[in-house]
Amino acid sequence: MVRKRALSAREVDALRDVGMHWVSDNLYLQIRDQGTRSWLFRYWVDSKPKVIGLGPVKDVPLAKARDKAERLRIDIRDGADPAAEKKAAQAQRKIERADAEAAKVPTFQECAQEYITSHEASWTNDKHRAQWSSTLKMYVYPIIGKKPVNEIGIDDIVKVLKPIWTTKPPTAGNIRGRIDKILGWATAMGYRSGDNPALRDGPLMHLLPSLNKLQRQQKHHAAVPYREVPAVVADLKKLGSTSANALRFTILTAVRTGETLGATWGEIDLEAKLWTIPAERMKARAEHQVPLADEVVALLDSLPRDPTGKNPHLFLGTRVKTLSNMAMIQCLRGIREDGATVHGFRAAFSTWAREQTDYSPEVVEACLAHTQSDKVVAAYARTTFVDRRRALMQEWAAFCMGG
Repeated sequence: MVRKRALSAREVDALRDVGMHWVSDNLYLQIRDQGTRSWLFRYWVDSKPKVIGLGPVKDVPLAKARDKAERLRIDIRDGADPAAEKKAAQAQRKIERADAEAAKVPTFQECAQEYITSHEASWTNDKHRAQWSSTLKMYVYPIIGKKPVNEIGIDDIVKVLKPIWTTKPPTAGNIRGRIDKILGWATAMGYRSGDNPALRDGPLMHLLPSLNKLQRQQKHHAAVPYREVPAVVADLKKLGSTSANALRFTILTAVRTGETLGATWGEIDLEAKLWTIPAERMKARAEHQVPLADEVVALLDSLPRDPTGKNPHLFLGTRVKTLSNMAMIQCLRGIREDGATVHGFRAAFSTWAREQTDYSPEVVEACLAHTQSDKVVAAYARTTFVDRRRALMQEWAAFCMGG
């Protein structure tokens, strides 16, 4: 059999027709419609032709293409199948890329930290901000924190929530909501797909008892019966400590603990007998004005002020600018052993006002800075009843002082 003479470089350059042209043993030149020229190595396995590319002519000169073809012929004689090996290598690279992409999926904890970082600027309540991180760290991260966020399913959510679902319903509800938001964020970022297993009305409603029913079974903040409030106020007045004064102020104004602790002299107008709490310190994020009874004004007049003028708070702390969250409850526990809470005095005020006065429920609710649940009614309620609340708070203060 006469072997064909391999084409020279000049002869290869002269080829112009579209198609596959023989150049030398197993080496071909492929010319496409667009004019692109590339090298092909063609061989047979079990009488079946196979082809692999050796690169474009502009990058691989003829001599180098012939060298490649010679090495491939040697490999084939040794039993290799270059096309099959190339296909296997491509498949392996595809798997490796997929693994690398999977490795890029962040864990639940990483997603949670990213979510907190991107949203905490809108959380004006310091306590709320702290609770986000602390509850996740305590209840969630130990169970699913290190798991890739795209692998988290309903079983994981149940594993987190079940231990506290019936024992701590409010906490469990908050944690479910936080997991819901984090998984929703992860979906929006493209880290996961499909349904959110933490949705309140999703599969959880079939796997865990109704949280609303459980919460209704929980006791409200233990409150001192309103008829016993004057005795508490008298005991606090005798104590005369900073925490006792803060608690007495809280009772007489019917405000929340945080509103008292954060109160500054700049919010107080003693001449107008009015305390204006800015929106950012209120639960409903709306400015709240508290009419100050004569007894409250007298209490404020007796309070010491920071001699340096650097601490603007009404109730000064010993090591920090203001009292701690536990100061007032610890003071209350020192004079009562029934588990009463500071927040419970708001309930005592509400019960007293409804049972012992003729003021409307709207006026009482306005004193407590409660938002109107009926949106239609709220839209027409343009007044905060300051004058009527001033009279009511004066009566409350007189009652608390034993009048």
